[in-house]
Amino acid sequence: MNTTETHRQTAIAFYNRFDSGDMDGVLALMADDCAYWLAGEPGSNATAGLRTKAEMADIFNRMARAMTGPLRMTVHNTVAEGDQVAVMAESRGELKNGRIYNQHYHALFTLRGGQIAAVREYMDTQHVQAIWYTR
Repeated sequence: MNTTETHRQTAIAFYNRFDSGDMDGVLALMADDCAYWLAGEPGSNATAGLRTKAEMADIFNRMARAMTGPLRMTVHNTVAEGDQVAVMAESRGELKNGRIYNQHYHALFTLRGGQIAAVREYMDTQHVQAIWYTR
């Protein structure tokens, strides 16, 4: 398998591990200095902006605790070139408060040394606000 295909498989594995509820596995795919950017202007919601791996671990674990089961992930398409992989994906999960989080993503992964070095994740930020932060 060539390096580009290996990168594609790593990006897909990221979502597959979410789908199975393996948060430790998700985090193991990320480099210690991973720079993870979430769509939205910083301050527009509690997660928007550039985050460290430790901050993402906190976000992912808070999400997992608020849900009735794993955040089910479906990868719809990937495009890989060199050290970058673009992914179109969808998630679906039920929060303990009864709300349904059904999100559509476009994420650009940059890989280095077999790990995820950076992510730019685009999603519907209004849906994030409505499901996770509106009372």
